[in-house]
Amino acid sequence: MEENEKTQRKRQRPYDPAAKPGLNLNDFRRICANGFGDGHNSFAHSMTWYKDHIYVGTTRSNFQMVKIQTTFEKLPVYMWPVEGPDDADGLYRLDRRAQIWRYDLRNDSWEEVFRAPMVESVRGDGELVARETGLRTMVVYQGDSDPEPSLYVATWAVSRSPGALLLRSVDGKTFEPVSPYGIIEGLPVTATRVLVPFKGKLFTSPTGTRGHDKKFVINVSGNPVVYETSDPATGQWTAVSEPGFGDPKNQGVFMVCPFNNHLYAGTFNLEGYEVWRSDCEGTPPYNWVKVVDKGAHRGPLNQIVTSMKEFKGALYIGGGIQNGGCDHVHNIGPAGSELIRIHPDDSWDLIVGDPRDTPEGKKHPMSGFVSGYGNMFNGYFWDMGVHDDWLYLGTMDSTIWVRWLRMDAYPEHASKLINKIGVENILENEAGCDLWRSADGENWIPVTRVGFDNRYNLGVRKIISTPHGLFIATANVFGPRVAVIEDGEWKYVDNPRGGLEIWFGSKQNVPDAAGLSD
Repeated sequence: MEENEKTQRKRQRPYDPAAKPGLNLNDFRRICANGFGDGHNSFAHSMTWYKDHIYVGTTRSNFQMVKIQTTFEKLPVYMWPVEGPDDADGLYRLDRRAQIWRYDLRNDSWEEVFRAPMVESVRGDGELVARETGLRTMVVYQGDSDPEPSLYVATWAVSRSPGALLLRSVDGKTFEPVSPYGIIEGLPVTATRVLVPFKGKLFTSPTGTRGHDKKFVINVSGNPVVYETSDPATGQWTAVSEPGFGDPKNQGVFMVCPFNNHLYAGTFNLEGYEVWRSDCEGTPPYNWVKVVDKGAHRGPLNQIVTSMKEFKGALYIGGGIQNGGCDHVHNIGPAGSELIRIHPDDSWDLIVGDPRDTPEGKKHPMSGFVSGYGNMFNGYFWDMGVHDDWLYLGTMDSTIWVRWLRMDAYPEHASKLINKIGVENILENEAGCDLWRSADGENWIPVTRVGFDNRYNLGVRKIISTPHGLFIATANVFGPRVAVIEDGEWKYVDNPRGGLEIWFGSKQNVPDAAGLSD
């Protein structure tokens, strides 16, 4: 009897207290719609919590800009999804000045605190252009000469402006450049999506630079190097890696994230992304070790590391294919994004993705979900955030493109699926970005699979946890006017559901102002 009791106890599941309740769809409320009332505010490209406010940096007129890029000029569409100019001169007549808005939880109000100024075009013809059209990333950091933790914002320069800048605010209301054009002295940087503090330093890497051929691969950095500084206000940066970590196929460093006392970097590589790590000790350039290559052995279907997040002792890596999950230039995709998990000993698990053989053996998705959580149009796992012991993951979902793309834009396997299910059925059930959550990194629950009931919400661009709740910012490029069929003809109509949105999630669903300072 005693032995049977011991055996029974061994077979019982160990005590495992349930996770805190996660956020469901009904715990969220929309606090910003229609791009702050302007559908040209397409992307909430950056967001952070600073001085008891949430700050959001916008990028404007994204699809109006994409329309005239050579990468998409031969894209077979019935009609371009949004109304916009047909050439660059027309594009520059739009108001493309990036904006920063801040949200006050105490009175549920938004305030515009920055709008990019106009500067003279680099063409030298007297033309005035927006100094920046986007604000790609923002972070709170205190450099050596900063009087207190400051808000740093990296800008995205329009092609005719002098270059990207690093902006700084110490009061949350005034934003001033603290770098030369190009951010890093002597480099023609036009954008960076990386600003990451680690071991007292601030790290960055160019996302775009002027002077290289962007015709075929728009995500080529031109300078795939990691840089550091202890005082960004001086504009002095030090290179801490070789270009591409010594691999010329690494054409950009897209994500950087601290984990396990190391800095991890994820690349853009047409043959499959790579992940590298360094303890960033000693004299630069530091020693970097490759942890993952060949897109976690998925190859070109994992071209880019799009997101990184530490969660419960592991580093989660989201990847995908450039241009929204379908690289038309290189005929790759569409294919859903994947999620892997790296452990401190450099071993890795496939969490969401397609089963395959690897040098480490057969990998199966531990979540049970194949790539894209079963939706091949979930082209990016765009951002992740941790809130109340849950990992949240947001996707970029290009499903809505089936409304405007002709079938010859898709490879045979995709067009067969679309024709079999039907465009309207696909739009009704899948259009709009996903938000998922997990308490252990393996078992996932959907919060929304249809863009918070707005099919025009193309992607979850930023996820920010605060002491008062979780903020979700979307990319929504379908404004101000969108192409629809009326009476059998294509036409552009006003779209009140176009433009970025911000959602606030809380179990109380009412901001608690008691903990906020004046």
